[in-house]
Amino acid sequence: MELSKYEVFLKTVELGNITQAAEFLGYTQPTVSRVIADLEREWGVPLLIRGRVGVSLTPEGKHLLPRIRSVCAAQRELENSVDELLGLEGGAIRVGAFHSVAIQWLPQIIRSFLELYPKMDIQLTFDLEYSSVESMLIQGEVDCAFLTLPLNLHTKPPLCTRFLKRDPLCAVLPIDHPLAHADCYPISRFAQDDFIPIQETRDRDMTNIFTSCNVKPNIRYYTKDSYTIASLVESGLGVSIMSELMLGRIPYRVACIPLDPPQYRDIATAVRPGPLSPAVSRFLEHACLWVSQHAS
Repeated sequence: MELSKYEVFLKTVELGNITQAAEFLGYTQPTVSRVIADLEREWGVPLLIRGRVGVSLTPEGKHLLPRIRSVCAAQRELENSVDELLGLEGGAIRVGAFHSVAIQWLPQIIRSFLELYPKMDIQLTFDLEYSSVESMLIQGEVDCAFLTLPLNLHTKPPLCTRFLKRDPLCAVLPIDHPLAHADCYPISRFAQDDFIPIQETRDRDMTNIFTSCNVKPNIRYYTKDSYTIASLVESGLGVSIMSELMLGRIPYRVACIPLDPPQYRDIATAVRPGPLSPAVSRFLEHACLWVSQHAS
């Protein structure tokens, strides 16, 4: 914890501005200000002079700066030595994910992870259905996976999961739909509009939504691909439901509005019970940190 405070202080000194340091580190400006104030209070000396256009070091801060740099450099050297001992300089990590996570998150997660560990081999497998990814993990075809909660399959002992993010589900409408600019789209309306669902086999997301809301959707077409659905909706052939995460990469002109009542899916990482390899453990830590900083 202390080392993370030192890193915040060093980045603030480097940039000469608390707001810029916060943006670079993915923190809020009050968080960075509080971290530096905590250091000043713990050590009993002022470290920075706050000005209208930025910050500069106090005499005490100038005196301590090289020592703080040395501590952080020593920590990084220690971590690098441990990583080498634990085999993080090579090897493979097999990752399973469903479609939208594989498209939206994993390219950036993997790229940033490989910047830290360039010799690692990341093998990515994805499937349209959550339950298929679960099966891959249970059967040992992948080392870790991105899934949704609750899990579809029941295993003994159960898979170990870690919550990442709640992903809203949205109504996807043609831009000239009467509700395209409404605050929300009532789920009961799917009984009236032509509905285009993704074809479900084991995963029953949409079925569960309509069952819980006691609505029989007016199904017009079935398809297995979200991009095909969006294209059909853009052409005015119906409406659908898609996740906010998936909609981030849809290249079609459609309207996306919240459902009423609201619907979500909870995204998590999952592994089989038992000890993890150092590489898999470090990758999952990196993925969780990336989601907390970039997918909020």
